[in-house]
Amino acid sequence: MSKSTAPDGDEDSRPPRVVALGGGHGLYASLSALRRVTTDVTAIVTVADDGGSSGRLREELGVLPPGDLRMALAALCGDDEWGHTWTQVLQHRFRSEGDLHGHAVGNLLIVALWELLGDSVAGLDWVGQLLGAHGRVLPMSSVPLEISAEVAGVDPDRPDELTTVRGQVACASTNGRVRSVSLLPEEPPASPQAVKAVREADWVVFGPGSWFTSVLPHLLVPELAHALMTTRARRVVALNLSPQKGETDDFRPETYLEVLREHAPDLGVDVVLADAGAVEDPAPLLSVVAELGGRLELADLSRGDGSPRHDPDKLAAAFERVVTGTEEPKPEEPDFWPGAHVRTET
Repeated sequence: MSKSTAPDGDEDSRPPRVVALGGGHGLYASLSALRRVTTDVTAIVTVADDGGSSGRLREELGVLPPGDLRMALAALCGDDEWGHTWTQVLQHRFRSEGDLHGHAVGNLLIVALWELLGDSVAGLDWVGQLLGAHGRVLPMSSVPLEISAEVAGVDPDRPDELTTVRGQVACASTNGRVRSVSLLPEEPPASPQAVKAVREADWVVFGPGSWFTSVLPHLLVPELAHALMTTRARRVVALNLSPQKGETDDFRPETYLEVLREHAPDLGVDVVLADAGAVEDPAPLLSVVAELGGRLELADLSRGDGSPRHDPDKLAAAFERVVTGTEEPKPEEPDFWPGAHVRTET
């Protein structure tokens, strides 16, 4: 493990402290990569899911939706037999004609510990210990949240008309174009442990993931947002490989950053990590990155199988270079895009 570099430039012998924000498959990808880079990784997870097993448990028991938290824990399991086995157990869903149909085992395990312990963070810590998780998972808020989105073009005959859509599933699957999001209740309480983790981090990672329903909500929890804007940690934004139907239709790479800036104008960015194959015209992206005060890192990050999914080993190698500073940038061509660092390691 390389030495960590604290935000003030001093080196010490501890591993870098990395906090990753998001939910669902995007956070799963970043955590699967980051646990290969550092032993001190903390996931801060959205708690607004209202669909599937999570939605049913949330409605029936009044608990935080456990699904995204479960996926984060599964991502932090190791690559040995123990880790693989517990990942499969957590992710296993019952198939039946009864009430258990569709429930994930991990969701039930997490909720059971919440009921026994009366503490959502303690319950997640116990699950993490059972799994041998390579890191910690925290909810971004101590209460269940609801996402509300302003969506344009829900009615195809009125493409510029704005409609309010409520609920994470509805926002993620809308036929319109999401313009902005907010949370209900307004100004929800942040998880104190999440705020502490951000303040003590060396690096904070935004994305990849569902931009409006998994990444941006962290900036809508006031105390957490303040910590993200004032932390001494460096900030990395990992862009998606392709637009997501409904949420980010027709997004260009730079659009993700523009939307991030609209929701958090005072948030600075140190590094933007993007897949080289997803950036056709680098100039607009470089311009926005520069406006945010950061630098652009381009690398081969996709699985290469035609799916819009990150390769965990490639993403880990990119995070390693960014977080530990183990290698100087080496552009493939001397006169390549000014300001961009391009890598094609696999």
